[in-house]
Amino acid sequence: MSIDLNAIATFAAVAEARSFRLAADRLGVTRSAVSQAVRKLETDLGAALLHRTTRSVHLTEAGARFLDSVAPALQAMRAAAAEIVDRDARPAGLLRLAVSSIAESFISGPLLASFRETHPNVRLDILVTDDPFDIVEHGYDAGVRLGEVIEQDMVAVPVSGPQRQVVVAAPAYLERHGAPAHPRDLTAHSCIGWRPAPGVAPYRWEFEEDGHEFDVAVDPQITTNDMLLMIRTACAGGGLTFGMAETFEPWIARGELTPVLEAFCPSFPGFFLYFPSRRNLAPKLRALIEHVRAARRPS
Repeated sequence: MSIDLNAIATFAAVAEARSFRLAADRLGVTRSAVSQAVRKLETDLGAALLHRTTRSVHLTEAGARFLDSVAPALQAMRAAAAEIVDRDARPAGLLRLAVSSIAESFISGPLLASFRETHPNVRLDILVTDDPFDIVEHGYDAGVRLGEVIEQDMVAVPVSGPQRQVVVAAPAYLERHGAPAHPRDLTAHSCIGWRPAPGVAPYRWEFEEDGHEFDVAVDPQITTNDMLLMIRTACAGGGLTFGMAETFEPWIARGELTPVLEAFCPSFPGFFLYFPSRRNLAPKLRALIEHVRAARRPS
């Protein structure tokens, strides 16, 4: 015999309220729907559960026995639901993120460390990848990418300010070979390039002049998918390299790298934390969004 659990809950609501009308109001349904649910339950059980008059509702003997039997189970289900709601109201659980390797402000350490300190019940699983990546298909909660490559149907929250890509080299290299005056001069220099994977052409270095964007297909003498290798090689005088200004910032500040061609390197929108929808946002993701926003507010 198949019993409708919703009908049992409806019967219990009527028995508690001693009224079809009050039960309907509490359940947010029509009185007719309540009456039909109880009638069907009585039919399925083959017993009358309620005495109905125009002024009152009372349990039959069978109805009282049935209510005594199902009440603990209904209470247990309500408690289980309340536990889930309470648990989900606190940021907790595994938060899976797919993050670009060049999102320096996000993955440099302080932001994630302070988030974990604030929300110790949230565990982070971070995939660092520059490949095209569908966070929904792969079951990730969110991603961090440059705004220009995020799909338009995603919700995006800024995690950085505007960004710039720059060309840098060690002072020793520039002393030996001189600094390029224009991006077209790069073809005469030793370059250290980046590509995301084997078999993929090296990334073309992008510039702007008089409001017009263009790129240069440098012929790198060294190509890699590892930014730290690019930086170390450039610091050792191995050539010019190209990447995000904030990635190079510590080496520039120490004088180990020097920017060149800055007049051709405009700023553009930076990195965004993105996710599919604002509906039913998990507390763990909502907590990360608020943490990112707080970190970007002026101190």
